[in-house]
Amino acid sequence: MGKIILRLDRVMADRKMSLNELSARVGVANVNLSKLKNGRINAIRFSTLIAICEALDCQPGDILEYSKDEE
Repeated sequence: MGKIILRLDRVMADRKMSLNELSARVGVANVNLSKLKNGRINAIRFSTLIAICEALDCQPGDILEYSKDEE
């Protein structure tokens, strides 16, 4: 089974945006964004993904990447 890789840290670095700034813009707690940034989540609400994309001026595909397992 493949997996989803989160690239939030890369997009934030490209935009020179800190976790604190993104948290303030999105309205999501720092702790939850940190888990998202470090890939320690199992799900994300579309409303949160939309808010992140609006704050970072990006597409969901910039943040989420699918990796197929090699068998």
